[in-house]
Amino acid sequence: MFQPLPHIGKRRALLSAAAAFVSFGLLLWWLLPLDDDSPSGRVTFSTGVKSGVYQKYGWLLKDALARDLPDLHVTLRKSEGSQENLKRVATGEADFTIATADAVQAYQQAKKPGYGRLRGCARLYDDYVQLVVPRDSDVRSVKDLKNKRVAVGQDESGVRLIANQVLKAAGLDPERDIEPRDIGINDMPTALKRGEIDAFFWSGGLPTTSLEELSESSKVRFVELGYLVDDLHKLSSASRYYRASVMPAETYTHQDTPVSTLAVANLLVTTDRTDPELTEGLTRTVIENRDDIGSKVHAAQLVDLQTALYTHPLALHEGALRYYRSVKP
Repeated sequence: MFQPLPHIGKRRALLSAAAAFVSFGLLLWWLLPLDDDSPSGRVTFSTGVKSGVYQKYGWLLKDALARDLPDLHVTLRKSEGSQENLKRVATGEADFTIATADAVQAYQQAKKPGYGRLRGCARLYDDYVQLVVPRDSDVRSVKDLKNKRVAVGQDESGVRLIANQVLKAAGLDPERDIEPRDIGINDMPTALKRGEIDAFFWSGGLPTTSLEELSESSKVRFVELGYLVDDLHKLSSASRYYRASVMPAETYTHQDTPVSTLAVANLLVTTDRTDPELTEGLTRTVIENRDDIGSKVHAAQLVDLQTALYTHPLALHEGALRYYRSVKP
């Protein structure tokens, strides 16, 4: 009987072992996840006040990131609003935040700490300026606020910046012609119901939970503001980011007609210090989870891939730019 030569038997054994090794390697490649290079570590997201849209959006985005970037630990940190958010990110106290375009422009124009490092990830949704009074109030325009007790937001909030600009556009001095109250949206509705203030300004996505609850329990009215847009544009470079808009009818309970008002874009903000891969992944999560987040935060439904990359006055972060290029038709 024919016997194979010893060296041929060894060769066949080696080839069989090599084939088995390759097969095992291919099996591992197929079975094991390939996200070993997925962004990891810890980031801080500065949000907003407890009952505002920023805070609710932050919680929902955190949940989406837990699914998309499981190795990333996200900490949410409440704030007074846009101005405080920008300060935190620019100075390294936070990694990401949301802020209105006018607040960004004002921060840059004032050359505040770290202003040159700020970068945009996405244009998100619009904030609407809402001037709320009791339904039987004699306030019919902003000028009628003279000598009234008006809540204008906290010092580092976005609403404080907007309220001051709107008052100036109407010819009122924010410090002298009204009695300003530096309280936020968490306390404004209760103060109005108790008669402690005559009116309050709020700027936020539609609808805002606190205003929904107020409109259900009290008779309130929204004062029209859209007529001031031209005067606002003459005030400063920051106020040029406001545009005339309409708050749709039935946004809130008993609000039967549309209200002419002002709107300003919200931007997702980071700095040039943030890792490009992380920023690309986070931007992808924001866009791809729009419908899921928008089902719980109505304003987030307006996030649009076609307009998200227009983050003026901020330049796009390198990582965000990578994402938009990857999905370009």
